[in-house]
Amino acid sequence: MEKGLIQVYTGNGKGKTTAALGLALRAVGHGLKVLVIQFMKGNINYGELESSKKLSPYLAIIQVGRETFVSKTNPDPVDIRLAQDGFALARRAIADEAYDIIILDEINVAVDYGLIPLSDLLRLLDTKPNGLELILTGRNAKPEIVEKADLVTEMVEHKHYYTNGVSAREGVEI
Repeated sequence: MEKGLIQVYTGNGKGKTTAALGLALRAVGHGLKVLVIQFMKGNINYGELESSKKLSPYLAIIQVGRETFVSKTNPDPVDIRLAQDGFALARRAIADEAYDIIILDEINVAVDYGLIPLSDLLRLLDTKPNGLELILTGRNAKPEIVEKADLVTEMVEHKHYYTNGVSAREGVEI
């Protein structure tokens, strides 16, 4: 790409990761290389992990987190370390310029929970290579991130079937 942009998918509604993965699928169809780093996710057999195997080497997904929920008020040092390791991986991948698109899935939540300093993410956005499309997903995107983005989409929940007891379904949510 001649000019890569920064996109943010945020808000309390469902569909942030799904939108980013849809973009990845479209990009792969055009022969672009995509890296997805999933923060705060791990050891869950999300369908996209199997899809990425079939779309390799054009699509790679790396999870950096544990299967358990992370405490916002008192994050476990393991969760902080895993997020920091994932962020270091993102910095290296961006510096290597081996990918056309990099998706930092749930990075906004990792920043909101204090696992990754906001200043580190802002510095990363400032040093993004011109030809890289960078996608940031997750609730509670900080205003400073929104300001730097070229596109911001906020998912708004009006109704959700979880409130009626529908659990996460294979192939739809996982």
